[in-house]
Amino acid sequence: MSRQHIDECVRESLQSYFRDLDGETPDGMYDMLVRAVEKPLLEVVMSQAENNQSRAAEWLGLNRNTLRKKLLEHKLL
Repeated sequence: MSRQHIDECVRESLQSYFRDLDGETPDGMYDMLVRAVEKPLLEVVMSQAENNQSRAAEWLGLNRNTLRKKLLEHKLL
């Protein structure tokens, strides 16, 4: 899957979100989007890394402690 494909999926989802709002003002979009993307990202990377937090942290460009904190926040540990 290419980065452009992921970008297009996000773009289409956001456009659909605004259509569904039907003129209402959005609120907290940044946090909503980060939460929506971060958990599946962590799930897939941890699975591909065979639950090796050091490897997953390296792949994500995160400190291992930061990864562990995010895994706990998303109840993935």
